[in-house]
Amino acid sequence: MKKVLIIEDDQVIANVYRNKFAVEGYQAEAVFDGESGLKAMRTFQPDVMLLDLVLPRMSGVEFIKQVRNEADFAKVPIIVFSNTYLTNLIQEAWKAGANKCLSKTNCTPKDVLDVVRVTIGDSGAMPQANATPGSPAAARPNFTDTEGDTKFLSGLRQTFIDGQPATLAALRAGLQNLIKANNETAQLQHIHELYRRTHALAGNAGLAGFPHVAQMSAAMEALLRELYEKPKSINTSTLRTVAAAVDFLGFLFECGKRSDNPDTPSVHILVVDDEPISQRAVVYALEKAQLPSTSTADPNAALKLLTEKRYDLVFLDVDMPGMTGFELCTKLRAMPQYKKTPVVFVTALSDFDSRTSSMMAGGNDFIAKPFLFIELTLKALIHVLRAKLQPVK
Repeated sequence: MKKVLIIEDDQVIANVYRNKFAVEGYQAEAVFDGESGLKAMRTFQPDVMLLDLVLPRMSGVEFIKQVRNEADFAKVPIIVFSNTYLTNLIQEAWKAGANKCLSKTNCTPKDVLDVVRVTIGDSGAMPQANATPGSPAAARPNFTDTEGDTKFLSGLRQTFIDGQPATLAALRAGLQNLIKANNETAQLQHIHELYRRTHALAGNAGLAGFPHVAQMSAAMEALLRELYEKPKSINTSTLRTVAAAVDFLGFLFECGKRSDNPDTPSVHILVVDDEPISQRAVVYALEKAQLPSTSTADPNAALKLLTEKRYDLVFLDVDMPGMTGFELCTKLRAMPQYKKTPVVFVTALSDFDSRTSSMMAGGNDFIAKPFLFIELTLKALIHVLRAKLQPVK
């Protein structure tokens, strides 16, 4: 019997995978931190390990390094769960010796099972219909129990829905504590608490079949992690984006109770910015969320593009020669097809407070330069998903 060791600090997720592997004929154990994982590894002698990269006390990357330094486990396959927005962390895991990287927000238990089977060369053959009871053929697990999987996932989904009010309340309380924090130490403490909560939410949402909640919380998790690692990036713009993300998760929870389309909406985004570096930064940030965009440095060319194609979101630099972002937005709003299209202004951090407190010329939001890539990614997701998912009135 093949052995699977699961290192995952979210006990709900750990137990789900442990039970899934047990049902499918594997011997599985779960531990909730890296240090316990090292101890369990030496006694349990697993054939494969499933590892969350975000763990308390010892990171997943550090765990991999320590495993690879022990001769007896240097070649044991390690399959890691990652956040797709944390590209640097994923690269570190590969360098440390991970064999496979899976996105926790996009994987079902069956997906993980299939990857494990391929990784360790387990054929997972179906039991033969005419096999004699008690024979090796009859003892093989049934890997195509789709009815059982459907019931199992339905139960997970209902459990997730039932827990949404408490989850949202905890996120809002954490946000209020962050906003009220009066020094960097307190800010970092509350950012880390929110980060851990959104990390758990991303995994649970993906597991329960809420892809939009998983996508949003994964992006929010990545922003909070970056703020924790780069405290100088904590400012009115980034805090405003975190607050908007928490608010939007409440909207997604309500959408999910009705239905949750697993497909990411098809969108087209226009970026207008006369500064080449800033323009490329916006486009790159959108690419991180697989959001296609068209960019131009000329406001007049942007007006022509707006008439030729329908865009679902527009990013406008505020200070451009010939026509400001505010003026371009006014012209855009005069077009019938763009009366409700989300518009986000991009402005210097030094002007952020004064801009946001003034008239926005029909705009929906602001983001401050210099911005973190993941902040703009998160802001784009909020506006795109809200516009696509909210009921048409």
